[in-house]
Amino acid sequence: MERLDTIPVVSASSPGSAVGVTGNVLPLLHEIRHALERLARDRDPTVIDLRAIPFAPGDEERLLSLLGRGEVSLVLSALGRSEIRESGYPGVWVVEHYNDAGERIALQIEVTDIPAIARSQVADIEESSTRLNDLLMNDNG
Repeated sequence: MERLDTIPVVSASSPGSAVGVTGNVLPLLHEIRHALERLARDRDPTVIDLRAIPFAPGDEERLLSLLGRGEVSLVLSALGRSEIRESGYPGVWVVEHYNDAGERIALQIEVTDIPAIARSQVADIEESSTRLNDLLMNDNG
């Protein structure tokens, strides 16, 4: 019979492992990969609500670490703060929303060209065109 101290211990969340503590990290990475394939093939965006996924301590950090950071980040200040950052995989975005008290109220992965919240709304674009036209019409220079 082997002694307990001679049995090797393997951690599911050891460096290099995408499994994580609950085992939800690897399936999420597969879901993101499938979403990227749909986006490339059909132009079909996907939103994954990470707050609805049961994470053990360290799982969220592990997932975000594996996704890495890309070149683009945005901060929006409308009805609370929203932080949007591209992951190390173009087309995969991490989107966090905070309330006025600074508490995170949403954490999502969006697989899309650009997250919906960062897109200008048609009404805003129309109003912008009108304002710029007014500026040009009133310019005495």
